[in-house]
Amino acid sequence: MSYATPPGWYPDTGAPGLERWWDGTAWTAHTRRPDAAHAAPEQPPAPAAFGPPSLPLPHQRGPRDEAGGGSRTKVLAITLSGVLVLGAAVAGSVLLGRDEGGTPAAPTTTASPPAPVTAPTATASSAEPDQDEDPAVLVDQLNGVTLPVPEGWEKPESTSDDAPTIRTEQSYDCPGGASFCYHGTVTTRTARGGETDVRTLAEADIVTAADKAYEEDNLGRRTHGGITSHKVLKTQELTVAGRTGYLVRWQVTTGKGPGGYVQSLVFPSSVGAGTPVIVRFAFDAGAPGLPLSLMDTITRGIRPLGDSATSGGVGASIGP
Repeated sequence: MSYATPPGWYPDTGAPGLERWWDGTAWTAHTRRPDAAHAAPEQPPAPAAFGPPSLPLPHQRGPRDEAGGGSRTKVLAITLSGVLVLGAAVAGSVLLGRDEGGTPAAPTTTASPPAPVTAPTATASSAEPDQDEDPAVLVDQLNGVTLPVPEGWEKPESTSDDAPTIRTEQSYDCPGGASFCYHGTVTTRTARGGETDVRTLAEADIVTAADKAYEEDNLGRRTHGGITSHKVLKTQELTVAGRTGYLVRWQVTTGKGPGGYVQSLVFPSSVGAGTPVIVRFAFDAGAPGLPLSLMDTITRGIRPLGDSATSGGVGASIGP
């Protein structure tokens, strides 16, 4: 047999130094200090309908009744009666809790009121990181590839030719004036025109890559004084993102400034019909922290979209 905890004032574990009113079924908003029990009594909230009745509170002295007894005497008698009834109920419950042999039965509930409980704070489950939000990865959704972003580089939100781009963070005044330049830039784009041979595409695109980086910009400005000559540094077949590709690398000399290096890398996409992807590189010659070997490091780090299993792939942090 189980018994509900009777209504009453109990220590508030959530507010040391205060007592809180338990109405027989739940905690209420009524509190008091323990020393208030010796002062004027506080009016607690009405107990639940099925809880034990509350004791009558003393009232002010009034006229005596016809029998000559004072109201104070009546209140005292009623109060003592209530105490006796409550004591009898407790004693009866104790007796009922014993078996025939007089051995107390195991209690089924505790006599102390439940303490206020603070609901646990929910913790957010860790979600898989979004590659688009990873500053160490450039994602080209259209062509289905990702590129590692070197330390000290950035992913601009927009560019003049609207192509997925990574570039060095610091800009500088172009040698030819009238604009600002970046020491290193890499972009990805889809090959146009229907040509699918990667070598043919790379050999044709290197001219465009050189012109865009060091001849004229999209507004026709010769930011480096134009290209005066070039030298082929590398042409080779290689595997990129699991596909056979081809690259061409030039060194260009410009009318103003130190010139630079350009590279066109072409390989079939791993999505859709496998339309070739073109990756263009442009590095200023002699720029601090920008060795030519970084082109090879970025090339090795190109991965199909969603492939992060191997070293140097998606999310890998690389330095110059």
